[in-house]
Amino acid sequence: MGGAMALTLGALAYPSMLGLNTVSTSQTQIIAQTQWGPLTEGDRDFVVKVRAAGLWEYPLGQIGLQKGSSKGVLEASKHLVDGHAALDASCRKIAPMLNITLPNIASPQQEGFVTQLKAESGKSFDTDFANILRMTHGSIFNTIAKIRSTTKNSLVRALADQANNTVLDHITVMEKTGLVDFDQTIFQQTTPPKLPSDNLTPPAPPAGQPEVVLTPPPNATSTPLNLSGLTGDGGGSGGNAPAPTPSPTVG
Repeated sequence: MGGAMALTLGALAYPSMLGLNTVSTSQTQIIAQTQWGPLTEGDRDFVVKVRAAGLWEYPLGQIGLQKGSSKGVLEASKHLVDGHAALDASCRKIAPMLNITLPNIASPQQEGFVTQLKAESGKSFDTDFANILRMTHGSIFNTIAKIRSTTKNSLVRALADQANNTVLDHITVMEKTGLVDFDQTIFQQTTPPKLPSDNLTPPAPPAGQPEVVLTPPPNATSTPLNLSGLTGDGGGSGGNAPAPTPSPTVG
């Protein structure tokens, strides 16, 4: 295993491809009634977390395509770029419909993963790449299931379906690299160190800043959500939009 793996996970790891920690105690609180169903704080946080995940995993996939030294890592990198470009397009599609402000930069913790892997090469890069991404994707799997099984908002349900498929695919391709240390990775994903909330929170974009767009690869196989047929099926009363506030707790 790459020598930096233990340092990275010890210093940075928190189960947070999208973040599991939250400073809010009201994740089930309804913040708006929309035509797609009621929107809770947890729903809003989830949309922001999916966006934040792409803001670090998409560029890391691009780095992996340049620095990966094994076929497995190169293939996994393609999946990161392809999957997160489509998820990002979905987030950018539904966020204005729900009046959710999306970040343009990932959290400091997530940026830390990218910075550390940028400095590595060869087998060390491949190993840490596979383990960090297996850990973060594995940690969010249950969170996606919880959102999918509890949200009453049809747009959020559709995003959770897409995120579930994408995360499972990314878990699988990381495991296929043959580089995952399951004992250490699962330990880190289930017993993470606590980090300050500001390490887990992507900054809100400055007013007027253009929205960052994650461009799909030329040979993209993943597609954004098709929202036809979702309007009005959430059972909401419509009208009241949530305040355009990004999630306070993205890992």
